[in-house]
Amino acid sequence: MPIQRVKDYLAQLSFKLEVIEFQEDTHTSELAAKALGVEAAQIAKSLLFVGKEEGQAALVVTCGDMKVDQKKLKQELGYKTKFANPEQVMEITGFPPGGVCPFALRKPITIFLDTSMQRFPIVYAAAGTPHSAVPVTVEQLIQATGGSLRNLAC
Repeated sequence: MPIQRVKDYLAQLSFKLEVIEFQEDTHTSELAAKALGVEAAQIAKSLLFVGKEEGQAALVVTCGDMKVDQKKLKQELGYKTKFANPEQVMEITGFPPGGVCPFALRKPITIFLDTSMQRFPIVYAAAGTPHSAVPVTVEQLIQATGGSLRNLAC
């Protein structure tokens, strides 16, 4: 189960993060925000981008009210990307679309954390299902993902 993989990963960290599970669907930033009682911008959405070559993939985590500037992403990666399709999302991350957690990924890939999330003391990332979330600081996200902070949103 993807959510158990997330919980097992969290148990290994040097700091404590708790998974919140919901009965209602939280697969979009708006639905997750409603379930949590926060604004959509506080949802840390994880978006998978893939290139043309095998192994070219990057996960960008940004605020729920932002879009990824693909020109900036291309400058960072050195290759053009497109949104991954649902099958690629599941294959690469091990999570279904709408539930992609930015850590405990199935395959190691490049992870960028957008600076837009620094507006909030806490953001909420999906925890492996479209019915879960984990409250986390940006600093904790950096530590949990090994990702690097970049300005990739527009």
